[in-house]
Amino acid sequence: MLNLKIYSKNDCHLCDIAKKELNDLQNEIAFSITETDIEKDHEAFEKYKYLIPVIEIDGKIMFTGRIDRNRLKNALMSRP
Repeated sequence: MLNLKIYSKNDCHLCDIAKKELNDLQNEIAFSITETDIEKDHEAFEKYKYLIPVIEIDGKIMFTGRIDRNRLKNALMSRP
């Protein structure tokens, strides 16, 4: 199964939008989501504090900031 990771934090409007898009896409495409709250992970905070939300697919950063649903869907569908 495809593994996706999202780096986010509470009270982040763009993070909320990205998480909703991901949950909606799970109805169409099989993938797992792991969420990391950057406020609870010092290393992730230092790395992504100005980029969130950050979406990583199979260990590769694919999206930062505002998420484009169509590009995200295409990226998920093109994975083996």
